[in-house]
Amino acid sequence: MIAILIGSAAALIFAFVGTPLFIRLLVRKSYGQFIRDDGPTAHHTKRGTPTMGGAVIVGSVLLAYFLTHLLMMAVGAPVSGPSASGLLLLFLAGGMGLVGFADDYIKISKQRSLGLSAPAKIAGQTGVGVAFGILALMFPNEEGRTPASTAISFIRDTPIDLAFAGPVIGAILFVIWSLLIITGASNGVNLADGLDGLAAGAAILVFGAYMLIGIWQSNQSCGSPGAGSVCYEVRDPLDLALIAGAMCGALVGFLWWNTSPARIFMGDTGSLAIGGAIAGFAILSRTELLLVILAGLFVMITLSVIIQVGYFKLSGGKRVFKMAPLQHHFELKGWQEVTVVVRFWILAGLFVAAGLGIFYAEWVVG
Repeated sequence: MIAILIGSAAALIFAFVGTPLFIRLLVRKSYGQFIRDDGPTAHHTKRGTPTMGGAVIVGSVLLAYFLTHLLMMAVGAPVSGPSASGLLLLFLAGGMGLVGFADDYIKISKQRSLGLSAPAKIAGQTGVGVAFGILALMFPNEEGRTPASTAISFIRDTPIDLAFAGPVIGAILFVIWSLLIITGASNGVNLADGLDGLAAGAAILVFGAYMLIGIWQSNQSCGSPGAGSVCYEVRDPLDLALIAGAMCGALVGFLWWNTSPARIFMGDTGSLAIGGAIAGFAILSRTELLLVILAGLFVMITLSVIIQVGYFKLSGGKRVFKMAPLQHHFELKGWQEVTVVVRFWILAGLFVAAGLGIFYAEWVVG
């Protein structure tokens, strides 16, 4: 618990202090956001606002994580070194962040709303996702437990195991399955990142949930003295909780500068990294299907785009929403931007509360 508090506080300080310094650097280089002309007209005033703030978020989490482990090793804590699960999660978030950084850099350098081409962006996400999926089934610990499992999980691993046709086929199916989760989560956060503070605030709630889940799984892990009749076979849950806490801290520090009127945007650098991290938590904490509830706001926003595009093509040009993603629909209906953001934060909180309630209820029922 001390490590989680240190990591969270350190990430918050790094992001809070580092963000305005990064803003000055971006302003000096004239790296500003390009705003689409077909969006809400109120957004045109945001043209030129510094972007790529996700670099500060990712950097703060990395610094906080390794600094915390150095401090724990210095005081001789029993389990003080970085874990395989923790390093894999940071690799996934950092790798997706690099894809987003390339996308952001092309946008600001060429002053257009499109960055990487769709095939290039998909290739980047796929490369990082496949590497994560392969590595997640390696590095067994003393109990033979790898960071991830080929079993489909909800609150824990279910009897549905992708390795039913053999270990090789199971590994291939798991990589495909994990890639679907990663691309879905990263693109979901990316679609939500359209209003000041919306994606950051909602992500704080989701990471807060995974921090609590990691702490609970650690206290009730199979083989631990405090475990009851129902325990969790999750590798390195406390280290995952440390990263979740660091993500919360970094996002809180960033949100101070990102809330309306935003002085900096996280860009694809931040949204893809955050989405990748959320997916990584779901896979490594064995809560893959629970992610649909915990990240319900991002799911809802993604569905609004799917519905809009699908209905537009099937109906010959008609629309369900005034504009997709969903947050822009309410803006065009006359809601103020801050109103949309706060109400969507409330929805995100309700989804997280429902997910945590289901997680705890399953343990209570046994």
